[in-house]
Amino acid sequence: MELTCFKAYDIRGRIPDELDEEVVYRIGRAYAQFLQPRRVVVGYDVRLTSPLLSQALCLGLTEAGVDVYDIGQCGTEEVYFATFHEKMDGGIMVTASHNPMNYNGLKLVREEARPISADTGLVEIRKLAEAAEFGDPDRFGTVHPLDVREPYVKHLLSYLDTLDLPEFKVVVNSGNGCAGPTLDAIEPHLPCKMIKVFHEPDGRFPNGIPNPMLLENRAATSKAVLEHGADVGIAWDGDFDRCFLFDEQGQFIEGYYIVGLLAAAFLDKEPGAKIIHDPRLVWNTQEIVKAGGGIAVQSKSGHAFIKERMRTEDAIYGGEMSAHHYFRDFSYCDSGMIPWLLVLELMAKSKKPLSQMVQECIAAYPASGEINREVNNAPAALKALEQEYAPAAREIEHLDGLSMDFGSWRFNLRSSNTEPVVRLNVESRADQELMEEKTRELLDWLERWQNK
Repeated sequence: MELTCFKAYDIRGRIPDELDEEVVYRIGRAYAQFLQPRRVVVGYDVRLTSPLLSQALCLGLTEAGVDVYDIGQCGTEEVYFATFHEKMDGGIMVTASHNPMNYNGLKLVREEARPISADTGLVEIRKLAEAAEFGDPDRFGTVHPLDVREPYVKHLLSYLDTLDLPEFKVVVNSGNGCAGPTLDAIEPHLPCKMIKVFHEPDGRFPNGIPNPMLLENRAATSKAVLEHGADVGIAWDGDFDRCFLFDEQGQFIEGYYIVGLLAAAFLDKEPGAKIIHDPRLVWNTQEIVKAGGGIAVQSKSGHAFIKERMRTEDAIYGGEMSAHHYFRDFSYCDSGMIPWLLVLELMAKSKKPLSQMVQECIAAYPASGEINREVNNAPAALKALEQEYAPAAREIEHLDGLSMDFGSWRFNLRSSNTEPVVRLNVESRADQELMEEKTRELLDWLERWQNK
């Protein structure tokens, strides 16, 4: 059996032709054979296929002699938290995050919620699952229910210097994903008034797949902010490992600028600390980190790669423009709940609305936002694009796809690790028109390539 659902840093595939209960059972057995764990946390998202896949996973683990600690329906970061907080040997989350409804997948971690990627065991687990040569265990494991929400919420709130915040009016849009119950657990601890949109978990996703990176998925949050006169709006993807912010005017704030805000906040607490960022959009982050006396370290995109670099550098914080935010005190893992809490605190301390907090950065480094395009033979397309633009480039990098710096503007074009598309990001130095012009130019180039 050839398993095509294994990606660079997690497992995702179409149901049932790429991923089903048999495949997930094999992955459970293979994970246990590779890692030799005794105790593993398992959780799952709201997708309709997730409970059955979770059962198949638990069967594979227990038949390999592993004791499973089942935290049920949850967000990915709750599996991370349970793994490091309860000192487990590993954790597995059944989720396909923001992928279409007919997808599902798995995110695998080992002790301390350390990621398992293609470089750190995913390839070996794939080979073991494909071979399916599993011996008989010395013992059979058992499944135990585990509830970590109370200590998890306590940990989230520990990032705030005080819980005595203003009575902010906050729109929260869970997108019918997993975030709703966690928000209900946080709400009693804050003086904020929460206006809840698409709050109930519903794996049918009646309001669309929860992915605020898509323009069409932002309107509901923006509208609610304006209708209720809210101070801020927050939306999450399905497994809430990413959060997206809207200012008091209902404007979507690119994750790139939130990275800068949080980097500055952490450097204020720990001057000289290291901040990890991805190569897609970089100038604003690098400028803020330099001004704050910190050290900016660039890493390949993707949660497994960022986490590994975080640990290597002992970085206090890491951020991706895709709205993944990583925290040293969260075992270097990403959280979709910590960022918005910190932003509320920054708003309280600065006594400024979110729009004012980011407006200078947006003006100084306007960015296109991430644009996805289907492209035939992506490696050849990137090579051809580099050859055409190289004569004018000041700097060319291949850390993650193709990054080209022309002094007044730059772009990054990379193949997605989870979808059959390329992702384009363009930024400029204080020149919105130039950024827009170069974005159109590159998109036209990609269209011509596709139509060859």
